[in-house]
Amino acid sequence: MAHDTGSIEALAHLAEERVDHRFKGLPPSATGLTVAELAGQRRNLFTDGFTTPVLALSAERLEHNLALMESYTVRHGLTFAPHGKTSMAPQLFHRQIEHGAWGITLAVPHQVRVARAFGVARIFLANELVDAPALRWIAAELAADPEFRFVCYVDSVRGVELMEAALSGAARPVDVVVELGAGEGARTGARTEADAAAIADAVADAPSLRLVGVAGYEAQVPGASPESVREWLNRLVALAVEFDKAGRFAGADGIVVSAGGSEWFDAVADVFTGIPELSLPVLKLLRSGAYVSHDDVHYNELTPFNRVPEEGALEPAFRLWAQVVSRPSPEQAFVNAGKRDAAYDLDHPVAHAVRRDGAERPADGVEVTALSDQHLWLSTAPEADVEVGDWVAFGLSHPCTAFDKWQLIPVAEADGTVVDYIRTFF
Repeated sequence: MAHDTGSIEALAHLAEERVDHRFKGLPPSATGLTVAELAGQRRNLFTDGFTTPVLALSAERLEHNLALMESYTVRHGLTFAPHGKTSMAPQLFHRQIEHGAWGITLAVPHQVRVARAFGVARIFLANELVDAPALRWIAAELAADPEFRFVCYVDSVRGVELMEAALSGAARPVDVVVELGAGEGARTGARTEADAAAIADAVADAPSLRLVGVAGYEAQVPGASPESVREWLNRLVALAVEFDKAGRFAGADGIVVSAGGSEWFDAVADVFTGIPELSLPVLKLLRSGAYVSHDDVHYNELTPFNRVPEEGALEPAFRLWAQVVSRPSPEQAFVNAGKRDAAYDLDHPVAHAVRRDGAERPADGVEVTALSDQHLWLSTAPEADVEVGDWVAFGLSHPCTAFDKWQLIPVAEADGTVVDYIRTFF
């Protein structure tokens, strides 16, 4: 998808932002430079004034992951709207679109406003939306831009009523998909097909809404397994088929069937291949978002590419560099990064490498045992060779809670040359 003039200007404006105290880890000597000027200097992450802690993205691994998911979705006949909540980085949104994404998935109205400010033309809101001011803003965006496509979840009759009250008289109807819940104890979504049908009936009675499909999130299936996930996905497809037979998609341009986090997209691909021909074209919409950076623990263990290695492999693109500031005993060390800097909600960071005097070696015998606000607690085995002043590289788990701790993230090549900076908006 080509960039429009507005999105090009908005992205260019990011490069004009001045570097200052707001941005962790950047060289103090860069203060006052624009981001473009700093990127043009191609400073080295290790030798040109960056301070610890500093989070960096691998330029090579980032590009590899973008290309891999593009080829995967094409190969499996899927339309791709990766979840933008992972990074909240418009530069990455546009790189994902350049790599074939139909649009961007988001979760809350603020995120939609960010994406629209940077020219994203197709947005799938994988959440219910009943906030009246936000709905009125969406209606204004739809009225002002005939090319803007917006789709969101509904999962209750009450929600439909609130949406209609806020949108009454809107110039264009808001497209909605009925969310099918993944079972009792799962997150949002209609719990039964009968509930889903009642919601669809309510949408039909709401002039400001248009039913265009069904959706859900398969990772919420209780005790998710290949069998239970596929069973739920088959229910989702069957719901779309039943709605189509009942004429519930009358007035739609096509039928959206959407699922897919970053743990079970192989099951989504398999089941969606079997969607029968319906009365309208079907948009088989995958929403996996964590792939863009991947990670070293959670998704590294759960990625479907572990089950289908012939399809390729994602590569963890994050490295958090921190410095050893204390070595109070042979069994313990502390670095100057903590909960403010590293994702920790699912797993502890993992020590990968130690740098000293320009040489890098594996972080053998180094393990993160706890996190404070500004420290990682390291257990150091007898073979661990770390001393005060060393830089230590950590891999992270769960990119959704890594990006949000950094406003401007260096993108570094393998030798440490920083070639770009990614701006986030959380």
